[in-house]
Amino acid sequence: MQVLVRDNNVDQALRVLKKKMQREGIFRELKQHRAYEKPSEKRKREAADAVRRSRKLARKKAQRDGLLPMPKPKERPARPRPVSLSLTATE
Repeated sequence: MQVLVRDNNVDQALRVLKKKMQREGIFRELKQHRAYEKPSEKRKREAADAVRRSRKLARKKAQRDGLLPMPKPKERPARPRPVSLSLTATE
């Protein structure tokens, strides 16, 4: 995995790296490896994950077919614009 650092902006590069790792599921995998998981618990978890995935796919298909309403788009707060300071001479 590779992240480019532009203009020495390490904070943004770190944010991008974390987002990529989140999407890849690295954090979830690390959390699972912290403690031993019994084979029976692993089977239960994997079965539950499969059910969750199939329900999600069915829900998405129903939304595309018009049987369910589409989710409302999330409103993102507007980014504050940088304030430009203009100095005027008042003499």
